[in-house]
Amino acid sequence: MVSWNNLDTLDAYKELQAVKEVNLQEVMSGESGAERVKKYSVPMAAGLAYNFASKKVDDDILAVLAKLAEEAQLIEKYEELYNGAMINTGEKRLVLHQLCRGQLGKDVIADGVNKREFYVDQQNRVAAFANKVHSGEIVNAEGEAFTTVVQIGIGGSDLGPRALYMALENWAKANQTFKMEAKFISNVDPDDAAGVLAGTDVAHTIFVLVSKSGTTLETLTNEAFVKDALKKAGLDPAKHMVAVTSETSPLAKSADYLDAFFMDDYIGGRYSSSAAVGGAVLSLAFGPEIFARILSGAAEADRLATLKNPLENAAMLDALIGVYERNVLGYPYTTVLPYSQALIRFPAHLQQCDMESNGKSVNRFGEPVNYVTGPVIFGEPGTNGQHSFYQLLHQGTNIVPIQFVGFKNSQIGTDVVIEGSTSQQKLCANVAAQIMAFACGKSDENLNKNFEGGRPSSIIIGDQLTPESLGALLAHFENKVMFQGFLWNLNSFDQEGVQLGKVLAKRVLAHETDGALRAYSDLLNI
Repeated sequence: MVSWNNLDTLDAYKELQAVKEVNLQEVMSGESGAERVKKYSVPMAAGLAYNFASKKVDDDILAVLAKLAEEAQLIEKYEELYNGAMINTGEKRLVLHQLCRGQLGKDVIADGVNKREFYVDQQNRVAAFANKVHSGEIVNAEGEAFTTVVQIGIGGSDLGPRALYMALENWAKANQTFKMEAKFISNVDPDDAAGVLAGTDVAHTIFVLVSKSGTTLETLTNEAFVKDALKKAGLDPAKHMVAVTSETSPLAKSADYLDAFFMDDYIGGRYSSSAAVGGAVLSLAFGPEIFARILSGAAEADRLATLKNPLENAAMLDALIGVYERNVLGYPYTTVLPYSQALIRFPAHLQQCDMESNGKSVNRFGEPVNYVTGPVIFGEPGTNGQHSFYQLLHQGTNIVPIQFVGFKNSQIGTDVVIEGSTSQQKLCANVAAQIMAFACGKSDENLNKNFEGGRPSSIIIGDQLTPESLGALLAHFENKVMFQGFLWNLNSFDQEGVQLGKVLAKRVLAHETDGALRAYSDLLNI
């Protein structure tokens, strides 16, 4: 029987608070540091590995974290999730995004439908549509091929798919799988849509409108913007647009679209890249086979997340260490630093995935919690970030745990040797140097040049960023967020915090305001 309890009621958590803190400078120096790097590594999916040698943990702390995982029933709760329990208590919904990637447990029947079969059917429909576009069976009114796809969506309908597209764009070009350029319109700011359209040949473009409800204000506003541009170009919008929506939305059976692909309420927006939300744009851009490879990497990561031993389950261990850092060591932030330019938008996706999921102050039952929960997430690719905010990371008053991501080889393979090393070797050298600089620091009598060290980090490392390793990364962080939500006894799958602003914005537009809200409306000339 699974029981849901607050973190501060668990015996293992109380034991964790009493364990002696690790001196990171001491354990990472000399040969002891070399031994830790070899020892503290967990295999991940798609050939990745999670190395946590530079975290403030040792065998004693790891033993207590394992107790915490068992007492909190993390694996049992994950089993509940993928077997179709109502994990989203706020909205009384199942949580089934993993089911888009494979069958982990028993059949999940909801609303009289086998949900795995439903998701596979939608994937097949998306694949068939994309193949028809690529083969020239589906063309514009002039019989000409579509060359560009533009996704219109916001939040999870934009951040994840955009991050995945940007991660594989150059890889696909280098591997001859690039089919169509993809662009994205998300912000209701008219400059966003206008800027994208100004650089787009709309006559040869398919627009993918993504809105589960079919009522998202920003998305429908941008759809109207796009339709206006198509009409002004003498084009029929219905021959240039497809919808990704729910079967019950007003977009589902509309003659305004070439086709409609479906998702359901059991896949939250920030977890929807594995569904048609990501599948449509990525299949059009790279081909359905490449999207299937992303799902394959994610599915392997999901299977590894079912392992009970944290030292075999990288997502669970990452989550446990993160809770230790947040709740025992008192670190309020986490930064994600991919040493891969292709992952430039991946931290932005993780901001939503993590902060929208676990930025909660009440538990699953609506009761206030007496401990801190989700950290602030931010990040930027290295080495750019080194010349930006690393100053604060190295010498600021807050200690910020770091999640590095690095690859031994570049995506494209083009490189040059300068001063005895390639650009990729220089990139990797910077990762290794930063890990040790953060951990061990450097003493100097001039305090302006003194580095205290003791700043923890981990690294996810692989051979190359490919569709499989990208899918594995995506699922790793989704599962980490899930396990942390379980530990904090949160509902990680609703997002009431985004609703109030939407309600007030509608009042402003309807001129139903008073007090300071009216004053701000007047100030902004609404």
